Amino acid sequence: MDENRHERESVKDELADLLQAQTVPEDRGSAPIAIIGAGSVGTQLAQTIASKGHNTVLVEINRDLLDDVKTTLDEGMNKEIRRWGMTESEKRAITARITIEHSLEAITNSQFILEAIPESLELKQKLYLELDKSAAPDAILITNTSILSLTEIASVLPRARQQRMAGLHFLRPVPHVPMVEIVRGLKTSDDTFDKVKAFARSIDKTPVEDFEYPGYVTTRIILPFLNETMHVLMEGVASAEDIDTAMRLGFNLPTGPLSMADQFGLDEVLHRLEVLFHELGDLKYRPCPILKKYVRAGRLGVKTGRGFFDYSVEQGTES
Repeated sequence: MDENRHERESVKDELADLLQAQTVPEDRGSAPIAIIGAGSVGTQLAQTIASKGHNTVLVEINRDLLDDVKTTLDEGMNKEIRRWGMTESEKRAITARITIEHSLEAITNSQFILEAIPESLELKQKLYLELDKSAAPDAILITNTSILSLTEIASVLPRARQQRMAGLHFLRPVPHVPMVEIVRGLKTSDDTFDKVKAFARSIDKTPVEDFEYPGYVTTRIILPFLNETMHVLMEGVASAEDIDTAMRLGFNLPTGPLSMADQFGLDEVLHRLEVLFHELGDLKYRPCPILKKYVRAGRLGVKTGRGFFDYSVEQGTES
């Protein structure tokens, strides 16, 4: 019996090595791609970029969160393995390409620096002033924002830096969404834009070119959809479960709108609606009262275990 088990494990290891050789890209050997901010988007970006052969440095300034960053990365890839979306060999190769640091000194050699911190103009501008001191003169600075003005974020930088800054809006889950919005600021140079587009393609993302405007394409369209769905729920037209079932099956969506909002985080949905309502003044962006009610109650969706659905069990059930 022991001999049979040893033989099975040997075959399993050989198969894993074969899969790795076929699916894991070779190390590109270039300067590391830097990611600032190791939250949900930052960690998913690190996994995605490293999986395409790029060495990656993930910077989290808060030392207290460093252990959490490693755990989040590990859990995310383990989840992929359980879904047969990744092998153990691929996980080892990806992990080997990711370095986690707590200081901006780690980005001095990076050609591309992606910022993925919270959607706050003040926080982002403060960070970019620090990046101006730490980044190489020819480094390209990239902000991941869905609602803020790229030009306004870059306004605190010298003109040369503004020309070498662009926006990339990644949608979650980053490893599985095959597109990314590329945003050109008023002073973004053609050379910078072309290099950012080439980088997006190097990580197997289809680039969609956006002109700077509040909400760009994806956020501006999806938020009224989610907001109207919440009004349908609040008005008692149908239950949360039936609303999601109707939209998911009726329009062949991978997930229902209320489940989608829970995954985004209801606090983030509320914040983005408020920003667009302020910027555009259109009533379709005025947040639904039930959304405000849930956020005030701490029901923020998947991350707190309860939103429109209850996630304290394996599958979300109506709450």
